[in-house]
Amino acid sequence: MERSLQKKGIRVKEYQRKTYAVWEITLKCNLACSHCGSRAGDKRDNELNTTEALDLVKQMAELGIKEVTLIGGEAFLRPDWLMIAAEITRLGMVASMTTGGYGISLGTAKRMKAAGITTVSVSIDGLATTHDRIRGKAGSWQQCFETIARLNQVGIICGVNTQINRETALGLPLLYQALVDANVSAWQIQLTVPMGNAVENSQLLLQPIELLDLYPLLHYLSLRGRRDGLTIQPGNNIGYYGPYERVLRGANNLENDWAFYKGCQAGQSVIGIEADGSIKGCPSLPSDAYVGGNIRNKTLSQIYYHSDELNINEHQSDAMATEHLWGHCASCEFANTCRGGCHWTSHVFFGKRGNNPYCHHRVLKLAVQGRKERFYLKERAKGMPFDHGIFELLEENIGPIDPNAPHQFTLKKAQYPKRWLQENPQLIQSLYFERGLGMKRYVDAGIVDREQSPWFKSKEEVTST
Repeated sequence: MERSLQKKGIRVKEYQRKTYAVWEITLKCNLACSHCGSRAGDKRDNELNTTEALDLVKQMAELGIKEVTLIGGEAFLRPDWLMIAAEITRLGMVASMTTGGYGISLGTAKRMKAAGITTVSVSIDGLATTHDRIRGKAGSWQQCFETIARLNQVGIICGVNTQINRETALGLPLLYQALVDANVSAWQIQLTVPMGNAVENSQLLLQPIELLDLYPLLHYLSLRGRRDGLTIQPGNNIGYYGPYERVLRGANNLENDWAFYKGCQAGQSVIGIEADGSIKGCPSLPSDAYVGGNIRNKTLSQIYYHSDELNINEHQSDAMATEHLWGHCASCEFANTCRGGCHWTSHVFFGKRGNNPYCHHRVLKLAVQGRKERFYLKERAKGMPFDHGIFELLEENIGPIDPNAPHQFTLKKAQYPKRWLQENPQLIQSLYFERGLGMKRYVDAGIVDREQSPWFKSKEEVTST
C-alpha cells in the first residue's frame, strides 16, 4: 500500500460527499449555556413546519445522505421531533441525536427507540459544579448520567461530548473516570471557541500556550481509554500534526498510518441544516458567511452542488486549496494537507478562515523557539445565533511558565482520581516530562534548529551563556 501523500494533498472523492447531515430542528432549549455558539433558548420565528421538515427528509434521502443527527437547541422540545426521526429511519437513513440530557425520561427513551434513533451523544462539560454553572441549570450534570442510564436501558448506544475550556479542562481526568464508571464507550472532545455566548464569556477560552499542558493529558487519557474501553474521539479543532496526532485520531489502532487530520470536511462529508431551512457545509460555521441557500427557495440538491458556500473545500490544485491561508498557516509544512485546520475555529476568532491558533504543532513549534501567541477580544459580537466577534492575535516571548498561575490551565492544577495517583505517584511529573519531551522531539527531528531554541542549546552554548 502506498504510504506517501499525493503531491496535490488529500482530497475527498466525489462518492464520499453527501454522507452525513447535522440538523438543528429547533433553536428552543431548556438550558442556558455560557458557551453556546447558537445562543439557543427561544425557537426561531420561522422554523420549518412539519410538512417542510418531512419534505427535507425526503430530499436528504434523494441526495444520498446516510445519517442524520438531530440537534437543537434541544431537539426533543420540537413537538414533531419523533415523527421526523421515524421518517429518517423509514427512508433508510440512520437517525441519531445530540442532547443536553436534561429531561429525557424512560418513557421518552422508549419512544426514541421506537422511532428508530440508534445513537445519542449527551453533552457533559466538566464535573457537576462546573457543568451546572456553565449550562445554567442546577442538577443538569446528574440528569445527564440518568439519561445515559435510561438510553442504555432501552438499547440506544450512548456516547458523550465535552467542550474543553479553562473550567472544564481541570476536571477532565475525573470526568473520564465518571464516564468509564457509567459504561460510556465513546467520548468526543472539542475545544471551546468564541462563537455566540462564548464571545461574551471569552475568559473561558484556553490561550494557545495552555495547549502545551493540555495535549500530554489528552494523550494519556487516549491511551488509558484503550485499556478501559473508552474511545476518545477528537473533534475538528483538536490536534493537527503534533506528536500525538496518530494516537488521538487512531481510535483503537495505533498503527494506522492514515490517522491524521486531512483538512476541513465542510460540504464534503457533512452538511449543516438550521431550523429555518438554511443549508451550510458544517453545522458550526457562522451563518452569515457560510449559508449557501434555503430549502424554501431552492432544492437541497441545487444548494449542495451549485452554491459556492458548500463547495469551499472542492479544490483542483495546491494553489486553490491553500490560497485562503494566512499567518503561520500560510508557511506551514502541512499546509497542503491541513489547509488551515477547522474553518469554524479560525473564522470565529478572526472573521475569516485560514489561520488557526489552536494548532498543537504550531504551539509546540513556537514554544521551542521561546515564543507564544496570545489573543484578546477586539470587536464584540452582535448577539445573534452563530455570530462571532473579532480577536487580535499577538506573538510574544514565553517567559517563565508558572504551574500555579491563576486563571490558566496547567497539569498541576488538574484534578486526578486518587486511585490513579496511588497507582502512579509520579503521574503529574511524568506528564510534565512528556510535555518537555514533545518539545525536544521538534529539535531532534530538525523541525526547529537547535540554534533557534533558548531551551535546547548545545553544551557549548549553555557553558558560554
